Amino acid sequence: MFITETYIRVRYAETDQMNVVYYGNYAQYFEVARAESIRNLGFTYKEMEAAGVMMPVVEMQTKFLRPAHYDDLLNIKTILRELPVDHRIVFEHEVFNQENKLLTLGKVILYFVKIGSFQKTVMPDSLRQVLQTFFSEKS
Repeated sequence: MFITETYIRVRYAETDQMNVVYYGNYAQYFEVARAESIRNLGFTYKEMEAAGVMMPVVEMQTKFLRPAHYDDLLNIKTILRELPVDHRIVFEHEVFNQENKLLTLGKVILYFVKIGSFQKTVMPDSLRQVLQTFFSEKS
């Protein structure tokens, strides 16, 4: 299992009239956390695109348990429970506030596709090699 943590401070523009983070902003929070988790592996999304592979989101689920507010420092845990074996990768997200209260759960499914054709492909070998170290041989 691979887990990273990314911190984001809620900006005023991300809240609604109730001083609550607007639900649509969580897609961006999850994206930032995913990109940073890949960066923590010493690999970037930009490098993946240079290798001819991109990762479009094909499904996203979000469960809101408690609200986040302006100026909260959010800790977004990004979890990869399984090493991808085909074109699909699943990231789970847990969003906590500065008091370590769980606010939001997310699950985002992306596909590895070839740039231009959008043909499904597998994870680039360079990323697989780095990620492999976090998973047992059974993966």
